[in-house]
Amino acid sequence: MSILVVGSVALDTVKTPRGEVKDALGGSAIYFAISASYFSPVNLCAVVGNDFPEEHLNLLKSRSIDLAGLEIKKGDTFRWKARYGENLNERETLLLCLNVFKDFHPILPRDYRLSKTVFLANIDPELHLSVLRQLDSPKLVVGDTMNIWIEKKFPSLQRTLSMMDIFIVNDEEAKMLTGEDDLVASGRKLLSLGPRIAVIKRGEYGAALFTKSSYFPVPAYSIKTVCDPTGAGDSFAGGFLGYLEQCGSLSENALRNALVYGSVMASFTIEGFSLDCLRTITNNDIKKRYKELSGRVK
Repeated sequence: MSILVVGSVALDTVKTPRGEVKDALGGSAIYFAISASYFSPVNLCAVVGNDFPEEHLNLLKSRSIDLAGLEIKKGDTFRWKARYGENLNERETLLLCLNVFKDFHPILPRDYRLSKTVFLANIDPELHLSVLRQLDSPKLVVGDTMNIWIEKKFPSLQRTLSMMDIFIVNDEEAKMLTGEDDLVASGRKLLSLGPRIAVIKRGEYGAALFTKSSYFPVPAYSIKTVCDPTGAGDSFAGGFLGYLEQCGSLSENALRNALVYGSVMASFTIEGFSLDCLRTITNNDIKKRYKELSGRVK
């Protein structure tokens, strides 16, 4: 089976101390889809404008990403421009033009409605709810969110969380949701919001997995030179869920392995701008880093 992802597709202009790219392929759905495609076929539901480059469509097709759910509308594609500070932990958004994404209302193709594994990327939770209403008995619903939705759409986010099996969120957003500064306390409290499994992404410090009976932290894979952190969290989610779909299990061991794979996929993303690194790796590259990182946590 394929993983269904619903999220944003964007053209990003990003400047970091390591360089700059203009109108590079980005968006939450893209980073997730490319990362997950190393483990499983992916069905993409998103919207782009008629200015979206053909080369990007060809890249997605080459990675076994189905585009039947990608709507191409008259107008411009969602654009985002940002600048990172010297330590890459500080980011300033310089431009945010939603363009055709402003009126995005996901309509799932018939085949997509039968999806059993679903990733709801960090878009408006009301869109998440719309997607969930269109699905026919999904078995595994995984989702992400971001600070703007916690602040402005919390009631809708609460409803979405109650329908999720796994919730993936970064540490700052976890604190916003739970009011807890302590990582473990925050993770435990996330479970009380609905999902049976919670994952907190911690950037350079790795990630942590929480279930009702367990807590499992994984460090980040060490990279000598971080080029661009954009998309790392979505790439993490792609590796995490891609592996779970591939192995077909939610056992404790499978979840721990998935967490390691998530960290590995994020490490490739931050080594280059946009998808420069993530799109060129091999399965052997992934296995090598998995072996190195898993050896540190088992």
